Amino acid sequence: MAVTEIWLVRHGESTANVAAARAEAAGAEVIEVDHRDADVPLSPLGEEQSRALGAELADRGVDDVPVALWVSPYLRAQQTIGIALEAGGLREPSRRVDERLRDRELGVLDLLTSTGVRNRFPDEERRRRWLGKYYHRPAGGESWADVMLRLRSLLVDVDRLDGPDRLLVAAHDAVVMLTVAVCLDLDEPAIMEFARTHTVANASLTRLRRDAVGAPWTLEEFSAVEHLAESPDAEVTEHSGRKDDARVR
Repeated sequence: MAVTEIWLVRHGESTANVAAARAEAAGAEVIEVDHRDADVPLSPLGEEQSRALGAELADRGVDDVPVALWVSPYLRAQQTIGIALEAGGLREPSRRVDERLRDRELGVLDLLTSTGVRNRFPDEERRRRWLGKYYHRPAGGESWADVMLRLRSLLVDVDRLDGPDRLLVAAHDAVVMLTVAVCLDLDEPAIMEFARTHTVANASLTRLRRDAVGAPWTLEEFSAVEHLAESPDAEVTEHSGRKDDARVR
């Protein structure tokens, strides 16, 4: 058997998501957080979103077929899937923590709002606008093209899996968006147009499907969040999680 479905989960709202939204609204230059990116935890709302996600995964029968679980090494992604599986009463498959699923690295722009980038790194801002989001690599960070390279490597490993029919992935907005781009063979204009009209919400579910190894992937569902709207304790949020997503040409 081979993997014919990939279910991509974005982590629930994190404390850094909340801090970034607060800083942007205040016109601040710096986002005040208490943890390095890898250690940022979920907010209380993010925990509730994860529970609602778990109920949705159970209702959809995520483990009706053999499942593999791959997770970002970042805490917020690991918390999300752990809470979801427990809340849904689901058995946890063997968990593979893979560094290629980490969030996009922003280098010198990390922890800066859009105002902070303009004021502190005006030359970098000009480079970003000239090159565009797809190719711009901030000093010490990654472009979207860089993230896609590591995801192409990851998807080769997916083809080598023998046994599971379904791969459940818990990661980040950029990883979800760019996995879709790789699987659908979207070039720069196509992915930028898709990103302009689509966002990856916290605790959302995106599904890709193919008939067999080597067959083309199709996008069955993108950023589904109905489970959050139906939950009395959760709500839909669309924090970008990053300061420069989608709004940059």
